[in-house]
Amino acid sequence: MNDQETLTILPPGRVPIPSVRGLLMGREVLYSFVRRDVTLRYRQTALGIIWVVMQPLLTALVFALVFGQVAKLPSGGIPYVIFAFAGLLAWNMFNTILTRSSPSLIQNAGLVSKIYFPRMLVPISVCGSALLDFTVSFTFLIVLMIAMGVTPGFAILLLPLWMILVLFLATGIGLFTSALSVRYRDMNYIVPFFMQFLLYASPVAYSASAVPSKYRLVYEINPLNWLLTEFRFSLLNLRAPSVWEIIASLVVPVAVFIAGAFYFERRERSFADFI
Repeated sequence: MNDQETLTILPPGRVPIPSVRGLLMGREVLYSFVRRDVTLRYRQTALGIIWVVMQPLLTALVFALVFGQVAKLPSGGIPYVIFAFAGLLAWNMFNTILTRSSPSLIQNAGLVSKIYFPRMLVPISVCGSALLDFTVSFTFLIVLMIAMGVTPGFAILLLPLWMILVLFLATGIGLFTSALSVRYRDMNYIVPFFMQFLLYASPVAYSASAVPSKYRLVYEINPLNWLLTEFRFSLLNLRAPSVWEIIASLVVPVAVFIAGAFYFERRERSFADFI
C-alpha cells in the first residue's frame, strides 16, 4: 500500500483561496526553510545567539537614558530598562517577521522559479527564527525582572495570545509586501524606512499615556499600540487594555492575515514571470 500523499495542482478559481491542505503537505519544506534560516543567521558569528539579547538590551538602555532620564517620561513605576525591553520584545518579533519576509521570495528566486511548492511557505518560514529570538529575549527579560524585583500578575497567562496576534499581524503584512516586492523592488527600500518611522510612531520606547491628546486618535488606530499595551499589561502588570482594544486586537490581526493570504495567492502564479 502506498502511504505517500498526492497533491493535485488545479487552476485557481475566481476567488483565490489559499490551499490549507497544500501548506500542510509542504510542512517538510517549511521546516527546511526554518532550519536554514536559523543556521545562516548565527553561523560564523563570534557571539552567535547572544546577539538576540544584546541588541534589545543595548537599545533598551539607550531608550532608558533618552526617554527615562532626559525626557523624564513615565513608565508606571517600572524600571525604564525593563519597561523599554518589554516593548522591544513585541516590536522585535513584528519587525523581524516583516523585514525578513518582504524580500524572502527574491532571496529564494532560484527555488521559486524552478521548483513547485506552496510559495507562501517562504515568507511564513521567517516566523520560526522570530519565535526563537523571542524565546531567548523573553527568558532574559524574566531574569532581569527577578533581579530588579518586578513581578508579573496573572495576566502573564495571556501572553501567548498576544504573541499569536503579533504573528498574525506581521505575517499578514509580510505576505502583502513579499508579493509586491516580486514586481516592485522598491519595497526593499520602502519597508525598512517604514519600520524606522513606525518604531517611533508606536509606543515602544515610551508609554501611550505620554502621547499628547491631539495625537491620541493617530495612536489609537495603530494596531501595534493595542498589542504593546497588552504585552506590558501581561508582563509588567501595567494598565489593563480597554475592552475595545482587546476586541480590535483580536479582529484586526486575523483580518490582515486573511487578506494578505488571499492577495498572495492571487499574485502567486505571476511570480516566476517577474522574479
